[in-house]
Parts: sequence; C-alpha cells; structure tokens
Amino acid sequence: MKFSTRAERIDPFYVMEVAKAAQQMAREVAGTREPMIFLNIGEPDFTAPPLVVEAAERTVRDGLTQYTNSLGLDALRERISGWYATRFGVDVPARRIVVTAGASAALQLACLALIDAGDEILMPDPSYPCNRHFVSAAEGKAVLIPTTAEERFQLSAAKVEAAWGPKTRGVLLASPSNPTGTSIAPEELRAIHEVVRAKGGLTVIDEIYLGLSYEEHFGHSALALGDDIISINSFSKYFNMTGWRLGWMVVPDAMVPVVERLAQNLFICASTVSQHAALACFEAESIAEYERRRAEFKARRDFFIPALNQLGLSVPVMPDGAFYAWADCTQVAHKLGVEGSWDFAFELMRRAHLAITPGRDFGTDQTARFVRFSTANSMAQLQEAAARLKALIG
Repeated sequence: MKFSTRAERIDPFYVMEVAKAAQQMAREVAGTREPMIFLNIGEPDFTAPPLVVEAAERTVRDGLTQYTNSLGLDALRERISGWYATRFGVDVPARRIVVTAGASAALQLACLALIDAGDEILMPDPSYPCNRHFVSAAEGKAVLIPTTAEERFQLSAAKVEAAWGPKTRGVLLASPSNPTGTSIAPEELRAIHEVVRAKGGLTVIDEIYLGLSYEEHFGHSALALGDDIISINSFSKYFNMTGWRLGWMVVPDAMVPVVERLAQNLFICASTVSQHAALACFEAESIAEYERRRAEFKARRDFFIPALNQLGLSVPVMPDGAFYAWADCTQVAHKLGVEGSWDFAFELMRRAHLAITPGRDFGTDQTARFVRFSTANSMAQLQEAAARLKALIG
C-alpha cells in the first residue's frame, strides 16, 4: 500500500511509544512492592468536578445531543469570554471565540486556514512535537530555533528577527510550554509580536496551560497584545477534561468565517455533550475547586523540582506553570552506565519502575540530554518516585 508523503513526514509520537513500553512493564510488575509509577504523560490526575459531571448527565438525560453550530454553543462562547474578563482582565468578544474538538483541532484549523505549501513557521527548540506536525500536515515547514535556559527555553525577539526569511509566515509559541513549564516574559512576548507584526506575519500562541500559571508576572494572556493574536486553549489541563476533547481558539474577526467553513467540513462541531458540560466549569463552585487543584499542582512542583536538583537531575529553569520538569540527565545517566535521555528513560523504567519521557520528541538541540518528568501525579506518587530515584542514584 502506498501512503502519502504527508503521512510519511510525520514522526512517531515517542511519548506514546514509551508509554506502550511502560504499560507492558506495569503489567509485569503489578502486585509487586514497586508497581510502575507514571510520570510520563501530561494528563492531570484530577477529573472533571461534580458540577461538570452533573451537567453532562443532565445533557444526555434531556436529549440535548444533536449537532451544535460549528463555532460552538453561543452560551459557552459567552462563558469563555467572561472568563477572559474576570481572570485575565482582557476583553475578548464571544464572536471571536471558536469552540473546537480539543486544542488539537484548534491547531489544525489554524494551520489549514493560515499556512500555504512551503510556508515556514518559527518555533522554539524544545517544543511540543505535535505542534510542528500540524504545520507539516498543512504543507508548511516548522523551523526549530535552539533556545537556552537563560531564555527560559523560549524564543526571543532577536532570534525571531534573525531567523526570519522570505518564506517565513509567522511564529508558533507556547506559554507556559510543554515540555519545560516555562512562560515567555511579558515584555519579551510583546517584543516578539512587534517583530512579527512589522513583518506582516502571524503570532499563534498555545495557551492551554495558562490557567495553571503559578507566578503573577507570567500569568497573562497574549490576547492583551492585540486583536491580531491567535490563541489556542483547551478544557484539558486547568479544567481537567482531557478525554472530553474540547478546546477553543480566539481569532481575529476576519478569520472567523474561514475557520467556520473549515470546521463545518472537517469536524461539523465539537462534542455537544462536552460543550453543555463545560458551561458548568465557570460556576463559582467549580472555579473554587480548580483553584484548589492549581495550588496542589504548585505544591507538587515545589516538592519535586528541588528533589530532582538534589539528585543531580538538574532543572535549569524553575517552571512557572503547567506540570512538567525539564531535567538534564547527563550526570545521572553516566552514573548509571548509560548515555543519553532515551536509554536513561528505559533504564529508570527497568530499574526503578518509573516511566518518564526522553527529550527525543521535543526537538533536536540538546534534547538527548534532557528528560521530562510530569508532576501531574499525586504527591504520594511523587514522594515515592523521589525515594526510588534516591535509592537508585545514591
């Protein structure tokens, strides 16, 4: 069978490849004194709070399961608009909000609406792998720009200016970022957008972890910079609705009918049940629970990052959001007799029954030195993981 060159360009999602190996080992060590601990997948251990579950049950019971408008329920778009106003102090009209089948669908729609064959999109290295694959699937080319710890593993205005070429269409950023959990400093983000705007380009920013920001300095939406920002968001992370497959995007007015036309043909609409359920995310009781959980995620970060640093798994930049630790494993891998993050990840899986993610997915510049730990697991599991690492490393 002959497959498209488009499909052949898409690399495997190595996070999931490692996860398959971890699941196999988990079955082998189930019931032992050291069952597998999963610190590899970026999925909250919390699930949707009671009001959201009740809303979903009520939606199904009342038979409200037909298609919605491709732009999403008007009521949900209004609720999202209100959340931007109360949480971030930004006026985002509901008419510019498009509800999607997860942030993945939002990114696909954005790329298909904006990218022509051969267009180049600048992205930081490291960055979330699927983002560059969305660009590739739209016949564009993701150009990865190496970043440093001093830059918080984010692009700078100077690097964007230097890398901009005749085929450059824009930038695709993430703040906070997967895999590093770091955000772009507000003043740097403004400078980047000014460069992009001066070039007549596009600023697309993945803000799916913005609700899980832990420092006031960084917890601001890029939408405050102007109506030409394209922001991608999701109900998966802060709102703990991963499998519900619901997200949204905020786009300029002129882009709304274009995205609507694409969504009508590709998706029809996001899950109707999920949309009705998500209305309950913005109730005061639900927000209070989400804020309690955000504090718990921060507490996990504050415990686990210092523990890694003490063990020689250096985290060069303290994450200010999300639930990840981007750790340099060079020293510890050498101590265990292996080289590189890929072999180190499998060594931890084998000897400590810990599943983590090697840096291979996230770029090519120095990613063989780094691994990603997810702190989306419980505090008890993180404490046990730290104890196992200490026993192994010494």
